[in-house]
Amino acid sequence: GIFISNIKILDVVITIILMIALQYIVKKTMIGKAMRAVAFNKDACLMMGINIDKIISITFGIGISLAAASGTLFALTYGQLQSPYLGIWPGLKAFIAAVLGGIGNIPGAMLGSYLMGVSETFATSINSNFGYGIAFVILIVVLIFKPAGLLGKFTKEKV
Repeated sequence: GIFISNIKILDVVITIILMIALQYIVKKTMIGKAMRAVAFNKDACLMMGINIDKIISITFGIGISLAAASGTLFALTYGQLQSPYLGIWPGLKAFIAAVLGGIGNIPGAMLGSYLMGVSETFATSINSNFGYGIAFVILIVVLIFKPAGLLGKFTKEKV
């Protein structure tokens, strides 16, 4: 049968809780509304009296907290860290998953991560060397055919 360790179940549960919390913060709170406003138009936010530096600092704080939680879960799951370059592959895969789902789209990033995991598992089942390569193949295909990502919205750039 299939064996799934308790730590992997804990990883999934904590990740789901963190993603729901992030979605709630961004969509339902005043800080989230300010974050979205600053991302959309900094000048208008300045005129409305929003402290842009404070909002950017809070946004970075949230990002750092999520990165710390991610690193902790990664270390708990895989035990000892053997390489100083260990964070390169998870970072690249996270970037590719975000591009796949749509930059700036939280549910899209979650969908992109899921599709990346399934694709890697499938590719590795064919040949163990295909695991890392499939991520870059997906990135190239997405950038060619759907540059905004699966759930991203194409917007014209205003000049």
